[in-house]
Amino acid sequence: MDIGADEFEQSLPLLQELILGADFLGLDIEFTGLRSNLSGPQQISLFDLPSEWYLKTRQSVQQFTICQIGLSVFSSIEGESNKYVAHSCNFFLFPTTFGVLDSEFSFQASSVQFLNQYGFDYNKFLKNGIPYMNEEQEKKIKHNILTGDWKVRSSLDKDQIKVVIDEVTRWLDLAEEGDWMTLPGIAGFQAFEVQLVLRKALPDIWTVLRDQGVIVKKVSTQHRWYLENASSDRESCWKEKVLLSARGFSVFFQMLVKARKPLVGHNMMMDLLHLHEKFFRPLPESYDEFKLNIHNLFPVLIDTKNVTKDIWKELNFPRVSNLSEVYEVLNSDLNPTKSSGPVIIHASRCEKYVETKYPHEAAYDAFLCGSVLLKVAHLLLWKVHSAVPIPEPSFPLYLDVLAPYVNQVNLIRAGVPRINFAGPDSPSIRPPILMLTVRRWPGVNEQQIYREFQNLCKFDVRRLTRSQFLLMTNKFKDTRSILKEYKCHPTLQISLYRYWRHSPNINCLLQVCSVISTWAFIAFLLGGAGP
Repeated sequence: MDIGADEFEQSLPLLQELILGADFLGLDIEFTGLRSNLSGPQQISLFDLPSEWYLKTRQSVQQFTICQIGLSVFSSIEGESNKYVAHSCNFFLFPTTFGVLDSEFSFQASSVQFLNQYGFDYNKFLKNGIPYMNEEQEKKIKHNILTGDWKVRSSLDKDQIKVVIDEVTRWLDLAEEGDWMTLPGIAGFQAFEVQLVLRKALPDIWTVLRDQGVIVKKVSTQHRWYLENASSDRESCWKEKVLLSARGFSVFFQMLVKARKPLVGHNMMMDLLHLHEKFFRPLPESYDEFKLNIHNLFPVLIDTKNVTKDIWKELNFPRVSNLSEVYEVLNSDLNPTKSSGPVIIHASRCEKYVETKYPHEAAYDAFLCGSVLLKVAHLLLWKVHSAVPIPEPSFPLYLDVLAPYVNQVNLIRAGVPRINFAGPDSPSIRPPILMLTVRRWPGVNEQQIYREFQNLCKFDVRRLTRSQFLLMTNKFKDTRSILKEYKCHPTLQISLYRYWRHSPNINCLLQVCSVISTWAFIAFLLGGAGP
């Protein structure tokens, strides 16, 4: 089900009902770009602590925006054993442009090409995207609307507003009291903006929003005063409606937060960063504050990337590279619980996903996230009860076996493999850092070192001294391979890095201590030789 600005407000009551009755929610988000083309130390790497990774990625999140959010609402069917129905929705989003709000964002060519390859509808994103704002933006626009200190800026620009006023003014010259006209093609919160302008500019008209557009009616001064003070259309109440409409998807985001349902994604770290930045508050500089905020917003997070990593190794499933391939393996005969696992059906308005695959359409990927979670949870339950009959499966029982993975979100290219949103991050389990000492290669840099090893394995490279570099990979076999391959190399000497032995800072400190100790010893000898 696709939902844009035209359908959004009418869909809210149904969406709220679905959310409140859900067992959990699958989530996927598409962006206008993923990462800024930063170079050198600003690039993310396996050397990064989680806090360093966060600060680097924060810049990209602030630069790009969300173009589509997919939500798949999974609910168990009452009276049927281990059977779920999934309501999957695509929300096309576009930043609020109202009054003082006029966001700037970038497109990344590779991301545009990628989404275009999978049929993304840019017209719906640009022309019918649901507006949204975060709490800081809401405070600004609320103050401006309620105090009357606002101006037309970009949602319908000044030229368009002028055309509307001119059209209504010409009509007024010939109209009689009680006559009305329609301004078609104006919907959503932009219709409120048009009405604000018209009511302020023309004292002998009144406006009403209807399905066919904005209705303009010619009225007397007395009737205008009565309408302005009517309980259903007092100015303060009407401006609250304007604000509610301008908030758009942020209203639904608050529904999700209040529902406190488990939120499921696949490699969902970027999704969480954007949710915080676009709908809650601008990302803080403090990594710990970000973690705390996300945990307060969504107390139960499950990243299927983490869950599938472990089960894939144990059951020796074939290697997979994306979410669709994970789903295919779990639906195949390779899955020992295929016949006994949960049954998942699509809701009536989401039946296009029954026969056809829509990879990288946000709602479809959100559905895959939820389906993978249920199937992997059933596998874990089967493993736990391998010696005894499996109890009647239910989602609370699935959550019990998933407990080690709750709030553990996968981290791509960092010093630790995952972030723990419920407490301190686990220590690194990456392979040890290697130290490369270069001989007879003047002026060598990180890029040249990277190219030297790229055919054998891929390392992140960081300069330590003029002739020494640190190498790091996330695969133990690559570490073993490189140590073996370059064991007797005449120019490149590789060994395990030991901080207390190899760090320039420690070496410098030891040298200083040695000099101080030497002078102290000399002073002692000279002092002892005196009269």
